[in-house]
Amino acid sequence: MNVIETAIPGPLIIEPRVFGDARGFFMETWNAATFAAAGLDLAFVQDNHSRSQKGVLRGLHFQNPGAQGKLVRVTRGAVFDVAVDLRRSSPHFGEWVGVELSADNQRTFWVPEGFAHGFLTLEDDTDFLYKCTAHYAPQSEYTLAWDDPAVAIAWPDAGLAPILSEKDASGLSLAQVPVFA
Repeated sequence: MNVIETAIPGPLIIEPRVFGDARGFFMETWNAATFAAAGLDLAFVQDNHSRSQKGVLRGLHFQNPGAQGKLVRVTRGAVFDVAVDLRRSSPHFGEWVGVELSADNQRTFWVPEGFAHGFLTLEDDTDFLYKCTAHYAPQSEYTLAWDDPAVAIAWPDAGLAPILSEKDASGLSLAQVPVFA
């Protein structure tokens, strides 16, 4: 696999080795030994799967305490996936990185603990899968506002206003969320 560093230390883009022929393709999406050899010695406790229509924006979510690292990928459709650094001690505090994940590019994105995470679907019927390093804890979950001007994420234009849940529409500003040390 090819591991690509992002502009912020921590989040990583992972390109798996894909073996294809006339029948289709095969790729390994998770192997503890391979990832550990690449410096990602991770223990996952939960897998999640969501399906969304074009223009759905989910996030920017995080838990504090009980931070989750997330290994995310798309198996159908496409998303613009974002990680926002919420580590106050980081020189990149409040900055974001984004990457397009799609069934076509088969990329995976590692979002470590200490980051808010969210995505905008770019195609109808997009299937988004992710592995988490900690269990979901609703009492510790927060939503950073997807449109906070202090973070200023350059979301792609999906051709319509984002479709938001009530929770995501009422996200907190960077100044209001409980950040990490």
